[in-house]
Amino acid sequence: MTSIGGAASAGMIDWNLAVATATRLVRPGPEITRDEARAVVAELRRHATASEEHVRRFTRLGGDGLDDTPVLVVDRPGWVKANVAGFRELLKPLLDKMQERRTGPGNAVLGAVGGKVTGVELGMLLSFLASRVLGQYETFAPASRDLPAGENGGGRLLLVAPNIVHVERELDVDPHDFRLWVCLHEETHRTQFTAVPWLRDHLEGEIQAFLAQTDVDPGTVLERLRDAAQSLAGGRPEGEEEDGGRSFVELVQTPAQREILGRLTAVMSLLEGHADYVMDGVGPDVVATVAEIREKFQQRRAKGASRLDLALRRLLGLDAKLRQYRDGERFVRAVVDEVGMDGFNRVWTSPNTLPTKTEIAKPADWIARVHGRTEE
Repeated sequence: MTSIGGAASAGMIDWNLAVATATRLVRPGPEITRDEARAVVAELRRHATASEEHVRRFTRLGGDGLDDTPVLVVDRPGWVKANVAGFRELLKPLLDKMQERRTGPGNAVLGAVGGKVTGVELGMLLSFLASRVLGQYETFAPASRDLPAGENGGGRLLLVAPNIVHVERELDVDPHDFRLWVCLHEETHRTQFTAVPWLRDHLEGEIQAFLAQTDVDPGTVLERLRDAAQSLAGGRPEGEEEDGGRSFVELVQTPAQREILGRLTAVMSLLEGHADYVMDGVGPDVVATVAEIREKFQQRRAKGASRLDLALRRLLGLDAKLRQYRDGERFVRAVVDEVGMDGFNRVWTSPNTLPTKTEIAKPADWIARVHGRTEE
């Protein structure tokens, strides 16, 4: 059996150990009988299929790639395994570069920490995230025997069943409506990438350009990883600010990276905001209790959780993701209100028609640039 880590296990990160650690530490899901679990899985698959037509009709986005991207209903360890495979694929250029620098200033730290300790620390972070993600479209998903992916670089849609059940119980909402509501959001991401063939390659190109510009001492990255692991253990590194200190993204920025990061932020805001807009647009027609679900879910997002959660969100950049939902949704709504859905869909024409970070905050600027129109 081929290991996930392969040769990389002896290098910067022991990927197999990361999976094993996260699987061991991840919190158990909600109590549910075997028959109930089978029913949840079957219903999520039905909702994913139904959501495909709802999303296509509302967004007016087509594409032939949906049948090529599988929908997988997974548990928390399954989510961990899928994401480790994706991380390894996406981060390989950066890790190779860091490996070459082991003879440099970071050598002492790397010698002390080693790939196995780093794997444990990464596993601790993944165990934290594995109980929080409801669904995820994996854009850069390498296929494996256990986790199929679309051909020709296609992705896969993951629905994390125990997390969905946990949240629907926590919010005390109709479980059948909530499951469909979640599927609508995730299916929108699937549609975005299958209906816009150039989007995946563009996004990967931007990420790889960002990583290629990284010029950071490997020891600094591992130190930040250790800080996060210590946060999970309930401690806070000495001198760290109340909001959790700096995120990983902030640590690896160079001037060139700031420009790339600005473009990436705009794209991610667009994708997340579009998914929220579609979910709200389709919801009233197919989800009877959508208003209650949306209100309770927004309260849950805004409320956050413990100081530990807030620190880790800051460290991992998850606070920025929450802003992306809000800012992106406002952009999409403003553009659709002004130029209609077909006018908004010009955003998918090419990388040149994607909004900039400034235009996300000022939709009228995007409308003026792409449509040649200005507000009166």
